[in-house]
This record gives sequence, C-alpha cells and structure tokens, in this order.
Amino acid sequence: MKDRQDVESAFARSNLRRTSQRYDVLSWLYRHKRHATAEEIFAAVNKANPRVSRATVYNVLHALVEGRLVRQLNAEGAARYDATLDRHHHFICDTCGAIEDLEWFDLPAAILRGAAGRRAVRETEITLHGVCERCGRK
Repeated sequence: MKDRQDVESAFARSNLRRTSQRYDVLSWLYRHKRHATAEEIFAAVNKANPRVSRATVYNVLHALVEGRLVRQLNAEGAARYDATLDRHHHFICDTCGAIEDLEWFDLPAAILRGAAGRRAVRETEITLHGVCERCGRK
C-alpha cells in the first residue's frame, strides 16, 4: 500500500497541481488495488468526504489521466481507473468481469511493425479475455 509520501511524490513528479480532491482520489486508488469505475470511486471518496461531488470526481479522474498519474482502461462498457503505472497488461474475466493485472511481456518487433504499418505507435497494451481461475473452478 502506498502512503501519504508516495501520493505527494506522485504529484511532485507531475505537472499537475495537487488539490485536496485530487489527493483524495489518487490516495484511494493507491490504497485499493483494483480497477474501479468513476462511480465506485465517487461512492468511496464521497463517503469519506461528503463535500466531494460526482462531477468533481469525474473532473479529477480526467486530470489524473491527463497528468499521467492514473491509467484509464475501457473495459466492459465502463471506463476503469488504474493507479499502477508500471508497464502491464490486463486480463478480463468473461464470467465475473474481474480485471487482473498481467506481468508485462513484449511483442516481437516484426509483429508490432506488421500490425501498425506506417502508424507511429506510442505505446502498446494487451487485454486478454477469458475465464479467470476462480470462475474456472466453479
């Protein structure tokens, strides 16, 4: 779990101004290692601080993504937010909808060049879909 100093350091490394609302949202994402929706984040942050509105949480998430402090993952119809910034891929369970981080692996350069053609690739991320271990045991 990341502590207050880690959250403060993240803001210091970015060009993003630290506000109390941004701090609350980023701190929650650091503490809860899951890929939460904006609504889930709003419910949790608003419970701790009722003055934080839904619109504020959406605006904060947008700023955190733009400031590269949080990644947005578009999965199963809803945007989800991930504060794990080290390179990794994702696995989404078709049965329960759980999203798991997968250790990073590179694609062979020839495959990437072939798929991208003349496009300039900024970054890659692979999302695997299937049945998670827990659902597979049922």
